[in-house]
Amino acid sequence: MEMFQPPSVVSLDHILPQEPLLMMGAGPVPIPHKVAYANSIVINHLGETMNKVIEQVKEMGAYVFQTSSKHVLGVAGPGSAAMEMAICNLVAPDSRVLSICNGYFSRRMAEMATRVGGKVTVLDIADNLAAEPAQVEQLLKEGNFQTLTIVQGETSNTVFNRHLEAIARLAHSYGCMVIVDAVCTLSTMPLEMDRWKVDAVITGGQKGLASIPGVSLLAFSEQAWKRIEARSHTIAHWCLDALLADKFWNQKSYHYTAPVSGILALHEALRLVCEETLPRRFARHALCSKALQRGIEAMGLRLLVSEDVRLNSVVGITVPEGISGDAVRTHMSRVHRVEISGSFGPNIVRIGQMGEQSRAHNLFRTLHAFGSSLQFAGASLDLPAGIAELEKGLSNQSDASVAESR
Repeated sequence: MEMFQPPSVVSLDHILPQEPLLMMGAGPVPIPHKVAYANSIVINHLGETMNKVIEQVKEMGAYVFQTSSKHVLGVAGPGSAAMEMAICNLVAPDSRVLSICNGYFSRRMAEMATRVGGKVTVLDIADNLAAEPAQVEQLLKEGNFQTLTIVQGETSNTVFNRHLEAIARLAHSYGCMVIVDAVCTLSTMPLEMDRWKVDAVITGGQKGLASIPGVSLLAFSEQAWKRIEARSHTIAHWCLDALLADKFWNQKSYHYTAPVSGILALHEALRLVCEETLPRRFARHALCSKALQRGIEAMGLRLLVSEDVRLNSVVGITVPEGISGDAVRTHMSRVHRVEISGSFGPNIVRIGQMGEQSRAHNLFRTLHAFGSSLQFAGASLDLPAGIAELEKGLSNQSDASVAESR
């Protein structure tokens, strides 16, 4: 019998660059050595060892989410899978959903809610602005909504929904459950799930937590879990059924073969967050991001979003007229071995400030690579002034030590 012949391929040694790229885009981010090591280990997905790991992941996850809920679950998939798990378990067919949309990823939640049969009303926020509580309340008064979706930080255009707490509390007062996308913000800035009256928070591993892509985390409030237990329909998403996932995460039983290596990596990433503590981690991220922003502005460049609604974890920079952002990013990658992100429409590039990206040595390398690549592309700017301002921002603060490497 004639068989297909094996393809002729080369090993990864011939594909990957000899020197690893410094990942300074909107994710994935560099991971600590202990996280990388944990990701190289394979253990049985059932049994006492895994049970101990899972218990600690849930305990540490509850700390990062700032919740006393027992319903912290991992997801074998990207942050969007965690997003879909939250939505498909909380949005019943024909139930009313209010989706606050600031950009690409908030609109993704609206689409997911539509796909599971929700009757979705979209509140479109003007470009580069945050949602205002008064806008939201007007719709809540009129709509009899059961669920509200919102991002804390819109990764696509770097807008920060700074009124998230007020909006979540408003929704709660109207009997509306709140799903929050915290993919790029969790552990980089405050989010207090219980105190703010949030019912589901989702995040990816590969951003603020500084873990690997493909294993995500979410938490449901006790009130949300009651809705899930009381539903009268069987959801179409078998892998993402929270009641089935609960068998593994809370009942030490079988759901599917868990991504054990990724869970071990997530365990170590969470442990490092807990070791640093959230207050110090928030301070480090704020210090580094603001110093980077000041450095970018000192070079003569413009940030996309005004400071009052600017996301710290992903910084959006307007590309000078006549300059190709793609050409700048390509030069950074090939010459300086630093990668940043493009955009989902606006003429911007984006630099990440999440997890291990927020370290002084990474900031200096990235800003120099960015400035010199812009100059190579033909832009006129003051690179020395930018570097000096970055150094000033990092060194003139009493908390500057938080930006240093471990």
